Amino acid sequence: MSTSSYAMRDSMTMLRRNLKHARRYPSLTLQVVAMPIVMLLLFVFVFGGALGTGIGLPGAANDRGAYVDYVVPGIILMAVTSGAISTAVSVSTDMTEGIINRFRTMAISRASVLTGHVVGSVIQTMVSLILVVAVALAVGFRPHATPAEWLAALGLLALLAFALTWLAAAMGMVAKTVESASNAPMPLTFLPFLGSAVVTPDSMPAGLRWFAEYQPFTPLNETLRGLLLGTEIGNNGVIALAWGVALALTGYLWARAAFRRGATR
Repeated sequence: MSTSSYAMRDSMTMLRRNLKHARRYPSLTLQVVAMPIVMLLLFVFVFGGALGTGIGLPGAANDRGAYVDYVVPGIILMAVTSGAISTAVSVSTDMTEGIINRFRTMAISRASVLTGHVVGSVIQTMVSLILVVAVALAVGFRPHATPAEWLAALGLLALLAFALTWLAAAMGMVAKTVESASNAPMPLTFLPFLGSAVVTPDSMPAGLRWFAEYQPFTPLNETLRGLLLGTEIGNNGVIALAWGVALALTGYLWARAAFRRGATR
């Protein structure tokens, strides 16, 4: 058996281990799924009428109905970012409980440890997206994307989940405690709201508007909105892909460097 075959076999073993952990201890996964759903219900039923009127959304029978379509792409992005929290906690738990040190002494592929965490977390995130989209459809979200546009949106979300999971794995490895690991990815969760997720950047003060226009989640959000709802995408698609690849590369290199530095606790 070749070296790559051994690495693949070990990665699959680690993937099964992490998926079993998620199935046996579902509370963290449910908490990650619940957050975007609660935010969706909050923005639709509490703020939807006022925000729909305030930002002047056209093309719907009522302001709340128009706002559902506007806000759901941002909530979908939030569901992806929320998955990073469970990844950071899982990796940090393995670090503090010493199991990663144990893996280092075993004749297994070093890369399989983090690969199992990352692939398992991406699968959990994509499953949670199905629940979030189902709730969005139930409250009035009405996308009119073609099958090709749905596949493109799915690919974009998978790339973002892959990138953020590597970043979260690195955060989990460098965190001193599990509690600090759970807090580290929180800024990622709220970055979509500092872009075009809930209101248009045009309504923001100058400094915040500049940040909203140039931070990575705005082109991601506009590309997802364009694919699902047919709004203008422009060059946001290319910028979104560039951000996704850059974040994935940064997270991978950071996590690999942290893993090589060795466990210190």
